[in-house]
Amino acid sequence: MTVTKFLKAADKFEIQAYRRKKDWKTLSDNSVAFSGSLRKHPYDDARIILVADPLSESPFYYEFRTEDIVHAEELPSMTTPEGDTLKMARIWVRKWSVGIRAAPFLVVDMGKD
Repeated sequence: MTVTKFLKAADKFEIQAYRRKKDWKTLSDNSVAFSGSLRKHPYDDARIILVADPLSESPFYYEFRTEDIVHAEELPSMTTPEGDTLKMARIWVRKWSVGIRAAPFLVVDMGKD
């Protein structure tokens, strides 16, 4: 058996150009970091949704206006048990801007069986 039999053409790899990171001191003085999986807002293009821990049993999410995001960084991706890939990011949000934190919960009447 020859080695070339196992070799095949490589797929195209995306290479990201090096970008100088923003000054950490300036970022931390003027903004706050949040990490998670970014999602497009379902009906408002001026907002984004950041799912903080998309693989947890009780995920919650943040909602921010895109104009309040000062800087964004790509983080290593996560893989679900089913093999799907979730892109992760760290966003720096301007201090004193308004965000929304939403957490799902189960509605039950604790007094009844």
